[in-house]
Amino acid sequence: MARMSLDASSAPVVGIDVSKDRLDVACLPQTVQSARSFDNTSDGHAQIVAWLAAATPKLVVIEATGGYHRVLVAALIAAALPVVVVNPRQVRDFARAVGVLAKTDRIDALVLARFGERVQPTQRPLPDQEIQTMADLLTRRRQLVEHRTAESNRMGQAQHTKVRASIRAVLRVIEQQIETIDHEIDDRIKGSPVWQHKLELMQSVPGVGAITARTLLVSLPELGTISRQSIAALVGVAPLNRDSGTLRGRRTIWGGRAVVRTALYMAALVATRFNPVLREYYRRLVAAGKPKKLALIATLRKLLVILNAILRTNQPWRTTRVA
Repeated sequence: MARMSLDASSAPVVGIDVSKDRLDVACLPQTVQSARSFDNTSDGHAQIVAWLAAATPKLVVIEATGGYHRVLVAALIAAALPVVVVNPRQVRDFARAVGVLAKTDRIDALVLARFGERVQPTQRPLPDQEIQTMADLLTRRRQLVEHRTAESNRMGQAQHTKVRASIRAVLRVIEQQIETIDHEIDDRIKGSPVWQHKLELMQSVPGVGAITARTLLVSLPELGTISRQSIAALVGVAPLNRDSGTLRGRRTIWGGRAVVRTALYMAALVATRFNPVLREYYRRLVAAGKPKKLALIATLRKLLVILNAILRTNQPWRTTRVA
């Protein structure tokens, strides 16, 4: 792979590739000591924090990797190091754009450093431990619901009595686990008046239920703090142009936070039936010839904008409001 360089007078930009057992680190500008590996353990975290503290980096870039990065990120934040967690898809697209097709842990770390150098991703406040715990609980709840759906589908296909009994037993356990997690989530929300107030504001909108509101609370903390255009882009529901020369392509949406988008999609479905403002908006789009799926995405985006305005103004839903 070609050597990547940067003006040596600047503070280093660091990329860390995180796997289950190992941390590969790369720095730009490159020096003899710019590439190292550490164990992904508490001792390894202490070593990497000490090494980075001495290097005084301008930015430390880490890819979100299914939870393996969280403890390391917490250690870096505690050491007041400038860390940013980036979307893996953005990094993959960047690597292809600069012609990096090979893939090893060391190359991935160097690509992350180069991504930080060129793109300079914005540092956003990272979730505290309480928010992270809530996120983990909601993730586990989604997994259990998916498991429940799979077992219910198997029940419809099962013929043998013992197989059906086994499925029923599994479903009972799953329901108990979902109920336990729901109680834990409720208890944590009751302990935070701020969370309670935000949930009440969001659930004042017809179509937004408890699960959607909780997902937004945990997975979209920026809601109510940025513009309507920015929040739509962050979630991945802002239409993007695909034009070239005289060609005018269809507007598309992509990227963003899939968990949030899924929760809002279900809420928009409900809102097209029970929310008078959004129902009329959806029907007007369909009557104008817009395909139903695109009309639903537009309704989702409008719902998101409404929720953003509600939290920004600290005012509950009003039927007469216009987003």
